[in-house]
Amino acid sequence: MTQTAAPTTGSGGTAPAPATVLVADRLVRAHAPDLSCPAADLVAGEVGRRGARPVRGALRMSAEPAGAAAATPADVPEHARGHAAVIPGSDPPAGLGAAGLSGAEHPAGDRAAREALDAWLAVAGVPRSVLLAAPRSFCAGVERAIEIVEQALEQRGSPVYVRKQIVHNTHVVADLESRGAVFVDDLDAVPEGATVVFSAHGVSPQVHSQAAERGLSVIDATCPLVTKVHTEARRFASRGDTVVLIGHAGHEEVEGTLGEAPGRTVLVETPEDAASLEVEDPERVSYLTQTTLAVDEAAEVVDALRARFPALRGPSSDDICYATTNRQDALSAIAEEADLVLVMGSDNSSNSRRLVELARRRGTGAHLVDDTGDIRPEWLAGVRTVGLTAGASAPPGLVDAVITALRGLGPLTVREYEITRETIHFTLPPQVRPS
Repeated sequence: MTQTAAPTTGSGGTAPAPATVLVADRLVRAHAPDLSCPAADLVAGEVGRRGARPVRGALRMSAEPAGAAAATPADVPEHARGHAAVIPGSDPPAGLGAAGLSGAEHPAGDRAAREALDAWLAVAGVPRSVLLAAPRSFCAGVERAIEIVEQALEQRGSPVYVRKQIVHNTHVVADLESRGAVFVDDLDAVPEGATVVFSAHGVSPQVHSQAAERGLSVIDATCPLVTKVHTEARRFASRGDTVVLIGHAGHEEVEGTLGEAPGRTVLVETPEDAASLEVEDPERVSYLTQTTLAVDEAAEVVDALRARFPALRGPSSDDICYATTNRQDALSAIAEEADLVLVMGSDNSSNSRRLVELARRRGTGAHLVDDTGDIRPEWLAGVRTVGLTAGASAPPGLVDAVITALRGLGPLTVREYEITRETIHFTLPPQVRPS
């Protein structure tokens, strides 16, 4: 087997490359139909956490004279063939058998494979139910932002540069990168005259000015609901108010909004911040909120502001976007019935993190999961009911993948709880509208 170069250790030697473990996603049988292994993603994730490198592929099964099962790689490239194999089968617990391809020749890989398998066997074979929150996954603003990049690539060809992540999800970014999008942290990394897309989170006027100075062709994918907050910030500041922005420091949406009126805008994150805030004129204070906050926590900060500044004024309609509110309400409807809540979303997704926090405030254990392989077997110990949702920037296919994987552990029923149906659609900017 061909291995990649091992990393150099601090003493000048080399550390051994991690053992490679082949995790079967399909079993090829000589005299029967192929057998799917739906729990493969779960097992592969655990293999990785135990220090080995999982590789997905098919295994060809055959029966030896003594009745033991022999396994050999089927559709795995030669360079990726591993040290051990795990079969995360479809009819647990019997289908979750393990097969060592190399035995004691590679004990680290074999150990990681068997330990990963044992960990999932310990929670397999148990009937479970999934309570599926709806709405979930992509919102209209996220769909619009992704489509803008897709249309720019189709109409202008690659590369199309994107300032920051177009939306906060690793899978979306990786998919667009594979199609020719180039994500940059700063406009200095964009060649003069090139096409650049501003992310859904919005940018400050200073960023727009910088792009104009460098002759960049700008396509603005800012969510229209974020644009509304920017407009309010300018309006409130122009009438002489101190603008209090409720949000999380360092978030791209917050940075963009703060840039609209930097001399008149202050950021608060907690009720304690609000209670101690000093302003130029307590009679002229307005507030705005980041669009992806937890509704109940934002309300606590607004109450603290109003207690300190009785003349406080706010936007004519709530700044927290409809999609954030809907996903929080949908999760609230199922959280207390669930033993565990899984929220699909990336770590830098504010609205996804708020869903995790909401479930925990309802007294239910919850975890943020970027993909199926992040789910840990110990989370499912004693769990019969799983609440499942996804943040507004997480692709819907991630939820489907989790359900498929859980079916690989044992009998599963799925019940969807839909609190409302979203019909909002945002039009594309004129630069990329199909003709």
